Amino acid sequence: MTAKKIFNAEEALEKMRKYCAYQERSHYEVRYKLVEIGIRGEILENIMSQLIEEGFLDEERFAKAYARGKFRNKQWGKQKIRLELERRKIGAYLQKKALQEIDEDEYREVLIGILQKKKNTLLGYTEAEQKLRLFKFAFQRGFEAEQIYQCIPLCFE
Repeated sequence: MTAKKIFNAEEALEKMRKYCAYQERSHYEVRYKLVEIGIRGEILENIMSQLIEEGFLDEERFAKAYARGKFRNKQWGKQKIRLELERRKIGAYLQKKALQEIDEDEYREVLIGILQKKKNTLLGYTEAEQKLRLFKFAFQRGFEAEQIYQCIPLCFE
């Protein structure tokens, strides 16, 4: 087992600059990382302040990038994205703002696309079973029940 390297404030700040420059991070993730490397108290707060002042940390920028990325790359629905933002301690206002980044028409197209793709794997089932499985599949991906109900019939036309 290797011992954790002890960082002084300047080394920790530089490490966090690199950590934040690699990809957008939430305040929660950076705070957790600092505690993990042994930084606490006033030093931690000073590092967080400096990262914010220097533009390395921005909760709104993080939330918007996270929402766009998870929707476009993983095709997650808004519910799942909202839960994950909540897990990262992003407030309701910024969650709402981030989810507004997702275009409604594109959202619907993605939902229909994943439903049609999934439907092609369910050929041995009755139509009722297919619809139930499609609903469960899309719901687990974080799409809203109302949206799913509107889009499932389009897969059977």
